[in-house]
Amino acid sequence: MSSKQKVEILNVGNELLLGIRMNTHLSYLSKQLSALGLSVKHCQIVSDEEGAIKAALAVALKRSDVIITTGGLGPTVDDLTRESVACALGRELIYCDSIYQAISDRFLKLGRKVSSIHKKQCYQIAGSTIIQNDRGTAPGIAVEVEGKQIILLPGPTHELVPMFEDKIIPLLSEKGYKNQTSAFIQLRFCGIGESVVEEKMKPIAEKYPTLEFAFCVHLGLVDVRLSSTSKKIDSKKLFEIGAFCEQTFKEDFVGFGDVSLPEVIFQKLRKSNRTLAVAESCTGGLMGNAFTDIPGVSKVFKGGVICYANEVKVLQLGVPEEIIEQHGAVSSECAIAMASGAAENLSADFGLSITGFAGPEGGNSNNPVGTIHIGLHTPLGVWAKSVRYLGGRLDVKSRAVNAALDWMRRELLIQEGRL
Repeated sequence: MSSKQKVEILNVGNELLLGIRMNTHLSYLSKQLSALGLSVKHCQIVSDEEGAIKAALAVALKRSDVIITTGGLGPTVDDLTRESVACALGRELIYCDSIYQAISDRFLKLGRKVSSIHKKQCYQIAGSTIIQNDRGTAPGIAVEVEGKQIILLPGPTHELVPMFEDKIIPLLSEKGYKNQTSAFIQLRFCGIGESVVEEKMKPIAEKYPTLEFAFCVHLGLVDVRLSSTSKKIDSKKLFEIGAFCEQTFKEDFVGFGDVSLPEVIFQKLRKSNRTLAVAESCTGGLMGNAFTDIPGVSKVFKGGVICYANEVKVLQLGVPEEIIEQHGAVSSECAIAMASGAAENLSADFGLSITGFAGPEGGNSNNPVGTIHIGLHTPLGVWAKSVRYLGGRLDVKSRAVNAALDWMRRELLIQEGRL
């Protein structure tokens, strides 16, 4: 089998249709399947109703080769995916005592007694394969129908992700659905707009007319996916094109795949055995959180100070009161003092700070809403820069963090002598 196999995703859950929860499963599964060389052609979001699930599955079976459902495998009355799929296929549900025993063992480790309600999760579709759930009580199910593969996954993300990566990817490979070579590469840029990226890539597009481009913009970052579904450009050539793009875009190129700005900074600081501390006002800890998402980051990340109130800036970071009085808490001068204070008080080589007006209130004629001041303390000097963003409060905060991280990334490149 090859990437010509059509994949369809059925996301089950009223919470998705009501907007209570975002459909993160679709983006995650699509990205994972794409990396396997499988193309998601369709997606359906259906309610927790037997009729809706059966109808969606009937449509999917007519047009797709691999169907993956998410959600509806829990123990409550509105979890109907297992039962609906079995009914649609005309197959019985068979009680499996080993599933109940696994659930009981899990509850025993937590010091709890298993409820009889969980017996609802102990049925498997006749002729199916049970997929062990190491993070929860709802096992996954894989069943083949006339050469087509149906896979039922639980809804909670912390259960679905490890199950897919540890169990489903090997299953798809075993069944011959997984391509052995990457069908695409993704490039990440920062500090330039989508139109600039596209313009600079025109010569590449002209040289390789079968090369396909897909752009995705999010809060200061631009991702470009390069692929060749015609197979006229193999994976080796794709990576050569990617390397050429890296050289072409220079400091605007962040990396391959989903590499984050904090990850790039972490690797550079780790290589040079240097450390970082941060100070944040309007971003409220977003920047520090971005670093602590990285395993092993304690080797370089000393910590941070969330100094929302002026007195915290003074007491915790040593920002001189006269700076706040003369220039204001939202100023380049304050950003510099915050960055230096973070580096000195936390004994770090680098200090990175953010202060600003995220909105919707605040601001003045000199610093309107959306104005952000960033401070950077390095072993070679201390600087500040100012940016301004339009949009909602959350967007401004996220863009401010990306701007600060990108500035530090570029400064590290300069200090490496690469620019």
